[in-house]
Amino acid sequence: MRGELERVIQPPLVDSTACLCRVDAGLKTVAGAKRFVPGAKLCLQPEIKPSIHPTRNKPSRGDRNRNQSPLLPGLPDDLAIACLIRVPRIEHRKLRLVCKRWYRLLSGNFYYSLRKSLGIMEEWIYVVKRDRDRKISWHAFDPIHQLWQPLPPVPKEYSEALGFGCAVLSGCHLYLFGGKDPVKGSMRRVIFYSARTNKWHRAPDMLRRRHFFGSCVINNCLYVAGGENEGVHRTMRSAEVYDPNKNRWSFISEMSTAMVPFIGVVYEGKWYLKGLGSHRQVLSEVYHPDSDSWFLVYDGMVSGWRNPSISFNGQLYALDCKDGCKLRVYDEVSDSWSKLIDSRMHMGNSQALEAAALVPLNGKLCIIRNNMSISVVNVSRSEDGNDTATAEHLWEILSGKGQLRTMVTNLWSNISGKSRLKSHIVHCQVLQS
Repeated sequence: MRGELERVIQPPLVDSTACLCRVDAGLKTVAGAKRFVPGAKLCLQPEIKPSIHPTRNKPSRGDRNRNQSPLLPGLPDDLAIACLIRVPRIEHRKLRLVCKRWYRLLSGNFYYSLRKSLGIMEEWIYVVKRDRDRKISWHAFDPIHQLWQPLPPVPKEYSEALGFGCAVLSGCHLYLFGGKDPVKGSMRRVIFYSARTNKWHRAPDMLRRRHFFGSCVINNCLYVAGGENEGVHRTMRSAEVYDPNKNRWSFISEMSTAMVPFIGVVYEGKWYLKGLGSHRQVLSEVYHPDSDSWFLVYDGMVSGWRNPSISFNGQLYALDCKDGCKLRVYDEVSDSWSKLIDSRMHMGNSQALEAAALVPLNGKLCIIRNNMSISVVNVSRSEDGNDTATAEHLWEILSGKGQLRTMVTNLWSNISGKSRLKSHIVHCQVLQS
């Protein structure tokens, strides 16, 4: 009788090879997969802790994961994830609201690493603009559905800031840094928005307070240089870099001269800046990250350089007209901006139609204007040399939001003598998710 009782209360053996993966069991990255038990099908061994009070023990993480409901009823989690990663990005905000497991899945690196490996990551355009009342607002544009999407408000420290920087790290984090608060003056503050969590987060402050400075991203590190600050020496020479892997700022070599940059671009691995010196003279410098050194520049590239500009597929592009309907291409051999890509569909010279940003989007160049209208040009097709025959096929209108309304507004403003712009774009970036 006693032997039969022992056989009844003996705990069953765990068959780890039959277990299914719970991807949200503390595995934030793919590297966490090294913790998996060899031979198991993507699962963690249950934690068994002996105790004289077994009824008071909290269930182990492995037990909790096995007892919780599946991601999709009737499907193992690996198949459920294979379905969820194919949901269009426009629906991700709704998916996060379904349950905690879905929220954790869509907020982690594992979900988006799978989307990236399958080539189904989507790029959205994020526009930061200043309204007529000097307030900062921002919007996201989905180019697939051609819809503007709602976003969480900009944190209050940047709701009225001037001269702040904006950059993207890791493809999905949009950083706002520095700038000048109307009351408190120059800031060191750094915040970032994650396209994966749809929330704002804090990051380490910069080492120096500054506004109206230059910034760029090289090898997923954020560089800032120059700018202004309150004090005796308003124009700055100092420069610093933020490494997200180390989560800290560090100084780099100072610029050759103090400068307030008004245009900058990364071209062939070097950072070019053009701006005004302490005596309001025009200066140009280039930074070499490999040698951590600055040099003055006097060549034809900076002399014909205009804003906005961008380095794309090894070529340097800049807009040649106010409405952004003509592109200039820098020719390194002749050291001149000799080549043009013209849409032959010019819109006008009003401030509302002024091109404010030039960004890459899905292998093409995207032009964003102050009235939120968006044009796309396929510059890769212009390399065949037959620009005249294909000009009308290179350009495409993605979003015409506000164009008709802007035309009516401009006409009324001219009649009434009012020409104040309702709003204008401050920064524009592209985030993947």
